[in-house]
Amino acid sequence: MAPKDDDKPLELMAETETKRKGANGKKDDKKRSGKGKDGKKNDNGDMIDDSNAMSEEDRQLKERLETCVSTLINESNEAAVTPAIRLKAIDVIVAELRSATSSMTSVPKPLKFLRPKFDVLKGYYGSIAEDKGVEGDREMVYLRARLGDVLAVLAMTLGKHEERESLKFKLQGTKDYDLLVTLGDAASQDDLGSWGHEFVRSLAGEIGQEYNARVVAGADPAEDGPFADLLAMVDVIVPFNVAHNSEAEAVDLLIEVQRLKKVLDLDSIDEKNYRRVCMYLIKTADFMSDPDDYTEVLESAYELFVKQSQYFDALRVALRMGNEDVIPSLFSQCSDDKLMRKQMCLLLARQRINYVVKEDDDGSAEELNELIGNEKLSEEFLKVAQDLDVMDPKTPEDIYKSHLAETGGFSRRRDAGNAGVDSARANLASTYVNAFVNAGFGQDKLMTPDNEWLYKNKDHGMMAASASLGLIQLWNVEEGLAQIDKFLYSSEEYVKAGAALAVGILSSGVRNDADPTVALLDEHINGDSHIMKCAACTGLGIAYAGSAREDVMELLLPIVEQESAGPATMLEVSLAGLALGMIFVGKCDDAAGGTIVQRLMEASDEELDHSHAKFLCVGLGLLFLGRMEKADAMIEALKTIEHKISKFAAIVLETFAYAGSGNVLRVQEMLHQCAEHLEEDAAHQMAAVIGIGLITMGEPVGAEMALRSFEHLLHYCELPVKRAVPLALGVLNISNPDFSVIDQLSRMSHDPDTEISQNAILIMGLTSAGTNNSRVAGLLRQLSEFYSKEAGHVFCVRIAQAMLHMGKGLMTLNPMHSDRMITSGPALGGILTLIFSCLDLKSTLLDKTHYLLYYLTCAMNPRMLITVNEDLSWRPVTVRVGQAVDTVGQAGKPKTITGFQTHTTPVLISAKERAELGTEEVLSVSSVLEGIVILKDNPDYEAPESSHK
Repeated sequence: MAPKDDDKPLELMAETETKRKGANGKKDDKKRSGKGKDGKKNDNGDMIDDSNAMSEEDRQLKERLETCVSTLINESNEAAVTPAIRLKAIDVIVAELRSATSSMTSVPKPLKFLRPKFDVLKGYYGSIAEDKGVEGDREMVYLRARLGDVLAVLAMTLGKHEERESLKFKLQGTKDYDLLVTLGDAASQDDLGSWGHEFVRSLAGEIGQEYNARVVAGADPAEDGPFADLLAMVDVIVPFNVAHNSEAEAVDLLIEVQRLKKVLDLDSIDEKNYRRVCMYLIKTADFMSDPDDYTEVLESAYELFVKQSQYFDALRVALRMGNEDVIPSLFSQCSDDKLMRKQMCLLLARQRINYVVKEDDDGSAEELNELIGNEKLSEEFLKVAQDLDVMDPKTPEDIYKSHLAETGGFSRRRDAGNAGVDSARANLASTYVNAFVNAGFGQDKLMTPDNEWLYKNKDHGMMAASASLGLIQLWNVEEGLAQIDKFLYSSEEYVKAGAALAVGILSSGVRNDADPTVALLDEHINGDSHIMKCAACTGLGIAYAGSAREDVMELLLPIVEQESAGPATMLEVSLAGLALGMIFVGKCDDAAGGTIVQRLMEASDEELDHSHAKFLCVGLGLLFLGRMEKADAMIEALKTIEHKISKFAAIVLETFAYAGSGNVLRVQEMLHQCAEHLEEDAAHQMAAVIGIGLITMGEPVGAEMALRSFEHLLHYCELPVKRAVPLALGVLNISNPDFSVIDQLSRMSHDPDTEISQNAILIMGLTSAGTNNSRVAGLLRQLSEFYSKEAGHVFCVRIAQAMLHMGKGLMTLNPMHSDRMITSGPALGGILTLIFSCLDLKSTLLDKTHYLLYYLTCAMNPRMLITVNEDLSWRPVTVRVGQAVDTVGQAGKPKTITGFQTHTTPVLISAKERAELGTEEVLSVSSVLEGIVILKDNPDYEAPESSHK
């Protein structure tokens, strides 16, 4: 568009022309004298004269165009002006318009000079459009088609936007070109792209509007008939855009006219630009509110990747959709590429997918199944730990650093003579700190040397202590079982229960041929001991998270269905329901879902009031994690329960179903739930706040907006809602200690309300889990002094410290991986179990079910990048690690990381970092450098010649 300053002279030119015509009766092009007559004052009273405002070149162009227009219109019907001459005139106009270029601040000159003639040309076009005699005259039809093109270009800036004049003229022009073909003139076709990008872009916008207008008017979007003329133009515009590096605009237009599948038939998408198209499609999926559109966009990206033989990326998209049925076909399609298959197995292992590769001719199935089963994970993790020199076991005191507490020459304790807090709880906290810090290292200073520490705890503390062995030996099934075995036959019921839980923790995410967990826990789950049942349920839930094992479900279903005989039974029912949710996470399993809903419906009010009944709802929600509209039927069923838990369960199920989708409508619904001012019975509001974080977690724009909403909730809502805000902040920033979020949590950790401050402390641990962040470590040390007399707070601080230093800084809890594209269901499930425990800390973590903390094992993963050879032996190479930059839809080849440092693998990568190879000597099989990456030699690499002195 022209700036406003340019508009006045143009209007004046038009008026001057009109006056001159009025005075002379007809236009006289050669008469250009008499400044006084043609001059006109502008708003400031200055005289303006068009003849002085233009250069000689511009004046000649203006005269040439005006002559052409008068020749074309031929007002006086001169016989000498034949259609051939008119065609010459319009050719001159077309040539000038096409060759015109403009700067960013001005309209192209030909467009400027033709502006006053727009209505005249429109009137003439109208007269020949209605003249039926033109139809058989080939020259006049061609003239009409060319004039339609010219008017379409002029209407781009002059036409009425709401009437879509530009598109109207173009469509009429297209009809004339089709008519010319029937008249035998196939050569006279218009090249849409020759009018330039701006015109094509403007036309695409109007096509979208026209399409929507026709749908509103009653046309069926599923049929091509009512939109044939528009779709013919789309078929020209889309390849043009793709060929000119405007892939994003091509995809947008296809989405606008609901014909995205056409992208698969484009020949112009090749190995050079398919990645740009696919990445844009994947990014666009975040903004699709309709589940069908969401699936269609991702399926298109999937099929494009398969078409280009990029099976690893196709698998990433399939996992993003939750479509595991395509895995066998992907493996069979790349049966020749052994490295690709190995890399795909490593991705399935990270996502905890229980897939078994069928035996094939080359006998590689066993090796591939070992990779999917994470059997080498412990070995690789320990090699990285040795490489980084962090093998020495750490004691809880190394983490607390209590010698730093009394700094500044005076005691900060309120009462220096106080003899410390409840020692049983302090020992319990030390058990957890020891377990999490030494997780996966196989050695520590409390549990592995002897059994002394075990007996410094009592009851549930002993259970936690013996279970901690499973975490210390994490992923190392053979050695771990040897250490745990002796405790399975202990005379102490709690030690035995802890050992049963340890077996489950030990094999979290690891598939073993012997399958020890089911074998060892089978007898306990059917036994009479309450604590053994609880431990066995939790152990099975952790060990088989995401595996969808039918045999494990058959063990758990009878426990969910059992008749209640008091609070103890309801605890078993709830833990079994939670375990079922973890095992079938995101699988929408009818048997598990139906059983849990049935149990909720049949339960008495007393049972539903049980502090752990909410875990049944969490288990049900996990079954539908990320499955969107598939949870609708279950939500309706839950609404029939006549108890306040029905609201809570429905919101949990809905938010879990839309987890990571960024669905704005669902976020608005949750905010609406929080608007009501309730002092009690507000559990559903707390679930809604967590739900806002959960829905927006996968999408950066939504996450930013959610943070603002939480500010409002803290200002205006009642206590229950405020208590859930730190938990929602935690969901948004798992293992990602963002400065502003830590700041916010630090303020909330000093809140006078006990629950807000305890939640904020625990979430400080969750947001910095496995990062060793020194700022958070300092804040937690200060909090341990500040709350030195509050046993509950101190316990929370210790657990937060355990998470912060988890795996000595080599692990992460972040459920999002593969460049933040895929969310691991079991990992998110484990974190949500902790988050929902925090809704009622007094009866969960600060009471007897603190062992729910071990569910975090499902989310624990090494945050390392290891590069390996084809035989999976280490191959150290240089890589650049920096902050990830979103380059989707940007022109050219922008840098994907910023502020990078160059390291030699293995390296650690944090939540928002990305790595890229620092050498051209090798190529990676995987398109994302995370976890274990297989390298192959670059066949095109030429080593630089060494300079000899």
